[in-house]
Amino acid sequence: MELSVVVPTLNGRDRLAASLDALAVAAPDAEVLVVNGPSADGTTGMVRDRDDVDVLVEIAARNVNVARNAGIEVADGDAVAFVGYDHELEPGWREAVEDAFAEGASVVTGPLRRTVRGGATSDGLERRRIVDREVSYFNGRNVVFARAVLEDLDGFDEYLRTGGARDAAHRLAGMGVDVSWRADAAARRRSEATDGGIESRDLGWKYRALAYRLAKNYGVRPSVARRTLRHAAGDAAGAFRDVLGGDATPTTWTRNGRDVLTGIASGASDGLVARTRDRSPKRNPNGISARADRAVARYDRRT
Repeated sequence: MELSVVVPTLNGRDRLAASLDALAVAAPDAEVLVVNGPSADGTTGMVRDRDDVDVLVEIAARNVNVARNAGIEVADGDAVAFVGYDHELEPGWREAVEDAFAEGASVVTGPLRRTVRGGATSDGLERRRIVDREVSYFNGRNVVFARAVLEDLDGFDEYLRTGGARDAAHRLAGMGVDVSWRADAAARRRSEATDGGIESRDLGWKYRALAYRLAKNYGVRPSVARRTLRHAAGDAAGAFRDVLGGDATPTTWTRNGRDVLTGIASGASDGLVARTRDRSPKRNPNGISARADRAVARYDRRT
């Protein structure tokens, strides 16, 4: 198996360096591609000084799904992995992935472990029954795709600032592609980290993304509306408890509620438009094939 590993990053130089060090140990023969957003912390110089990064792609967008697609465009492997710049692959990761593919898997994921005082935490595979699909979610910081599957998906949906991996999970389920879980294909985060701006985490975008991917993948259905509103009601109740406890103000609660409702409305509308634009199983009008201008600069050691 020829493996390419795409590492999207934005303003995370030190954590990226640790991630690349671990990658060199866990998968020493992999093709490594770093896709760097408009970082201002010296990431470009650090990556270019390393001899274990095959390709550095510079992009202007602060969007992890654009970064993922930019990596797919230049990767040569017949399997393409995505690893978070703030995660380190654990020993045995490459062997676990190879075993899964040898057994017929086409998408492989594993746990994301977090080092905490006194030990570590670890997540498991999340599955949900949505309408007529059994959806197996994966985290975009530790997943490997067969190239043919990525081509069928047309990569990630660049409309989304957040939730691109969950959207891809819905689309995989719609295409009948299973996600294989391997407990030994693990990555670990050793310190608290954010996306450095590469994904938006505001409440409005959370619900805009949720409504968009549900409307795009399932259309207008009562069960879809109920799922969206149930999420919103849960967050609203939690925020109201914060107000009662003095941890938030009524003004903040009202503003967040407005952002949620606006996000749901705009996301659902845009999702239905996207569903109309792409009626194929891949449901991705904003994928790799939609544009060819992602890269601002490219440094390629392979040529």
